[in-house]
Amino acid sequence: MSLHPLEPLSSAEVTQAVEVLRAMPGHTDTTRIISVMLEEPPKSEVWRWKAGDPVRRRAEAVLFDNASNRGSHVLLDLSAGCAESVHPMPAGAQPTLSVDEQTECEAAVIASPAFREALERQYGVSDTSLVMVDIWSAGNYGGDEDQTRRLARPLCFLRSEPGENGYAHPIEGIRPVVDLNTMEVLRVEEYGTWPLPPEPWDYAANRLSGFRNGIKPLTITQPDGPSFELHGHQMAWQNWRFVIGFNAREGLTIHDLRYADQGRERPILYRASLTEMVVPYGDPRPTQARKNAFDVGEYGMGMCANSLRLGCDCLGHIEYLDAHLCDSRGRALTIGNAICIHEEDYGILWKHTDRRLPDAPEVRRSRRLVVSSVSTVENYEYGFFWYFYQDGNIQFEIKLTGILSLGAACPGEKPRHGTMIAPLLYAPNHQHFFNVRLDLNIEGQNNTVQQLDVLADPLDDKNPYQNAFHVEPTNLKTEVQARANLCLETARTWKFINPAVKNAVGDPVGYKFIPGDNAVPFASPEAWWRKRAGFVDNHVWVTPFEAGERYAAGDYPNQSGAGAGLVAWTAADRAIENTDIVFWYTFGHTHVPRAEDAPVMPTTYIGFTLKPNGFFNQNPSNDVPPSDLPAKSHACCHT
Repeated sequence: MSLHPLEPLSSAEVTQAVEVLRAMPGHTDTTRIISVMLEEPPKSEVWRWKAGDPVRRRAEAVLFDNASNRGSHVLLDLSAGCAESVHPMPAGAQPTLSVDEQTECEAAVIASPAFREALERQYGVSDTSLVMVDIWSAGNYGGDEDQTRRLARPLCFLRSEPGENGYAHPIEGIRPVVDLNTMEVLRVEEYGTWPLPPEPWDYAANRLSGFRNGIKPLTITQPDGPSFELHGHQMAWQNWRFVIGFNAREGLTIHDLRYADQGRERPILYRASLTEMVVPYGDPRPTQARKNAFDVGEYGMGMCANSLRLGCDCLGHIEYLDAHLCDSRGRALTIGNAICIHEEDYGILWKHTDRRLPDAPEVRRSRRLVVSSVSTVENYEYGFFWYFYQDGNIQFEIKLTGILSLGAACPGEKPRHGTMIAPLLYAPNHQHFFNVRLDLNIEGQNNTVQQLDVLADPLDDKNPYQNAFHVEPTNLKTEVQARANLCLETARTWKFINPAVKNAVGDPVGYKFIPGDNAVPFASPEAWWRKRAGFVDNHVWVTPFEAGERYAAGDYPNQSGAGAGLVAWTAADRAIENTDIVFWYTFGHTHVPRAEDAPVMPTTYIGFTLKPNGFFNQNPSNDVPPSDLPAKSHACCHT
């Protein structure tokens, strides 16, 4: 099968891009290649493309020069082997932290005489070989330093022996500040002395003394192979057709999603991606107050992706896709098995028992296609799972696990803004906010978003039993009108429709957006992290499509100022009705930690669902065949 224009860059293409970048004027030993990813072609080119057509391949690269503290955005024509354009970043803008900087920062802190002196003075420790250093972005608090240097404010931990869970021993009172351009520890801030928490809190299998018994093997087999077909990054499963993407910043992306219905491939989404996330901590003590990581824009979710392992991260008949990236020195960085693809049984798809019919009941088993990736951002893990169902449903789920970002407590202390989880060890309260961008394509580009509110009818003669309620749709016409939050009182949802395409009963075809769990920020709107993360101000935003508007907190959230991204774009209050539109959804999880979240946190789930709502003329899974039950089976399992 020919290459689709939206497939991510291959290893050879990344290598070619690096060669072009290194040959550019001004590229020196102090130039870092922050990222290289596919420059997606204009929609018009994608719509015209047919299988077998040649594809012009382009790449976008972000460069940063440590010597000048300035960056640039470069557009490359890989088909011609040259740079098309170079655009300097705005003064003071800081791109994503590279994987190299994380390791270099750790080495700089460990080698720093000032850090060594503070560690020995406060803790009597002179051997820094067991120190762990997590880079942690510096943020922006309005000072000159925040706007004129490329900074990190690392968190440090101390293992008592190799292999131990170092996160259980935070060095609470010492905070180094690092200039990442020079890899120099500018100073070591000291806030007091806390004792190191004593318990090891080990979790690694080779450090535990025993495991529970009685777990019998659970085997998932597909002797005839999977039901999907994967050609490159092009997926076909049941009636679904789409392209699987991946890049250094967003990680896993979904493109050109269609559903085959009665011989016609019907478009639903052009592009779906995680654009940004922020993890603000709610403890005001000076050692904790600056913790607010923008994990997509500051670290790169794709750069932090795991190599997934069969039987652990994924179970069953698995297909994997690698991610082809580069480090900041241009060296090839391939993350093997970065994307996992498999099928899962999902219980009952539909069922009905008619006592009058001899062949009752009629029941169909559901299965879903899973496309997933997992990223580790220092202490936390985030799993990103796209689920596709036989009835036309689409679900996005984020799975949160990993290790809490911990602090030390004094003997007898009960921190007001966190939870004690072990002697002298506490976990601060915090929140996780995610923003997903859905570039809509419901049967074509001209779509409208409706806000749906369920309202009780007036108590009048038309409602004599006082039981009536109805759905009140509001067509969203402008960006400011579209800004909205969830509303439990009206069971608020949203619907994406194409006004020009009608279903069998004359209504516009559409998909309904159904939120899952969510939260609101508890920090003041004047808190520095909220000024930089304006996307958390509303759960829902809608914008007209603009190719350059891709990230909810703006292009360069690392050490950014206030008001970038969605806040700035939607202030223009552009028209969004019956046009090419993008739906942005912010969803959050409030984490008040508990003892059971340590040493490694059991997975928490958060996400949303898209359900066809008048898109089909009937249940599209009506044609799913019955399961072939073994002769020894006497009944269906209901799960």
